[in-house]
Amino acid sequence: MRILHLGDVVGRSGRQLLLEHIADLRRDHGCDVVVVNGENAAGGFGISPKICQEFYRVGIDVITTGNHVWDQRELIAYIDSDARLVRPANMAPATPGRGWTLVETPTGARVVVVQVLGRIHMKPCDDPFRVVDDVLRRFPLGPRLAVVVDVHAEITAEKQALGHYLDGRATLVAGTHTHCPTADARLLPGGTAYITDLGMCGAYDSVIGMDKAASVGRFTSELPGPRLEPANGPAELWGVVVEVDPATGLASAIDQLHVGT
Repeated sequence: MRILHLGDVVGRSGRQLLLEHIADLRRDHGCDVVVVNGENAAGGFGISPKICQEFYRVGIDVITTGNHVWDQRELIAYIDSDARLVRPANMAPATPGRGWTLVETPTGARVVVVQVLGRIHMKPCDDPFRVVDDVLRRFPLGPRLAVVVDVHAEITAEKQALGHYLDGRATLVAGTHTHCPTADARLLPGGTAYITDLGMCGAYDSVIGMDKAASVGRFTSELPGPRLEPANGPAELWGVVVEVDPATGLASAIDQLHVGT
C-alpha cells in the first residue's frame, strides 16, 4: 500500500495545480490513499465546503486542516456532515467535527488519519501526545492498518518529539503549518516514516504562500497594512509518498515529492 500526503494548499494557485495533477500523481505513484492539508485553500484562510467537494472529485480521500479551520464560517455548519474532513483532535471536546477518520481502500486495507495541533505559539489546546495515544489505543497499528498523523505545529522540536514518541506506533508522522519543505524525510528506527514539514502547495515566490509586499510590510512597519492575500505566481506541490508494509502497518520507504518549477 502507498500513501500520498501533500502539504498545506494555499490559495487559488495551489488549488489549481493540485486539481490538475492529483489524478496523475495518484496513478503514477500507485497511491491507495491521498491525504491533503487544505487549511489555507480558501483565499489563504481556511477551507470551504465547495472546495472540499472539488478536492474529493479529483481523488483526494482525506482533508486535514489546522489552526485556520474556522476561518470560513460556513464550515462550522458543514463539518459534522463530512466524514473525510479532519480538524485537530486536541481541540476542546465540544468543538464540531472530528479529529480522525478511517479510510478503507479497495483492497480492504484501512488507513486512520489523525491530526493534532502543537501547543507552542498556538492557541491553547489539549496535550497532543495524550490525544494521539487515545486514538492509537482504539486503532493499534497492525496488518493492513496504517496510521497517518498530521502534526500541525510551529516548532520543529515539538514535531520531532512527537515523531519519536510515535515511532513504531504510526506509519507516518508528517509536520504541516510552516509551509517550508524540510530535507529530513526518513524512516525512524522503529519503522515510522517522518518529515518535519511537508511544505505547501502554493506559490513559492512569496512569504509562506502570501503576497510578498504585504508580508514584508508587516515586519517593517507598525502601521496597519492591507489584508494578507495569497501570492498568484506559479505554484509548486510538495509532499511525500510512503510505502507501507501490509504485514505490520509500518513504513518501508518514504520519498519526498515535488511538482513545479
